[in-house]
Amino acid sequence: MNAQTQYFSLDGIAGTLECALDLPASDTPRGFALVAHPHPLFGGTMDNKVVHTLVRSFVTLGYAAFRMNFRGVGASGGVHDGGAGETDDMAQLLAYAQEKYPELPFALSGFSFGTFVQAQLQKRLEAEGRSAERLVLVGTAAGKWPLPTVPAGTILIHGEQDETIPLTNVFEWARPQDLPVLVVPGCDHFFNRKLQHIKNHVVEVWPR
Repeated sequence: MNAQTQYFSLDGIAGTLECALDLPASDTPRGFALVAHPHPLFGGTMDNKVVHTLVRSFVTLGYAAFRMNFRGVGASGGVHDGGAGETDDMAQLLAYAQEKYPELPFALSGFSFGTFVQAQLQKRLEAEGRSAERLVLVGTAAGKWPLPTVPAGTILIHGEQDETIPLTNVFEWARPQDLPVLVVPGCDHFFNRKLQHIKNHVVEVWPR
């Protein structure tokens, strides 16, 4: 990511989990965020360009940004588990981050398959009586996986010409929840030449 990126590993349920942390300029982050990458079986890694953009967005906002390679990706052990095991692993990364920053609020963010993982994690947290400060979902995986509902205030960003997850799927999922969707005109699933819109929108709408 950059010279300040800190790489570390966790002992996961299915093996070692390769992780990274990017810090803001301030010595005291105002919060932290977990960023989840796209589908492992289709080339998704924590170094995906949309993941990098989300990390940069949170660092700009003064947040520490954590990410990980899901099981079976890069140096992470194990094999793909369809989202269930990946949610367990993300919960473990959250526990680690909360030990490091016990008093700070946190956000959950993801791209494509990563949105499914983070939405599931949010549901798990709600059942435990706690919650993320906010979710940021890019290329939301509506219709691809059984995506649960998410809290009001969730930021949804989607490409108008997304060929992997049609925009209509996202509208059908978001409409009953009364969730706005930011649509980037002329944008495909991978936000080619449109990445700036992700960072600009997240930074502009985030509470100061």
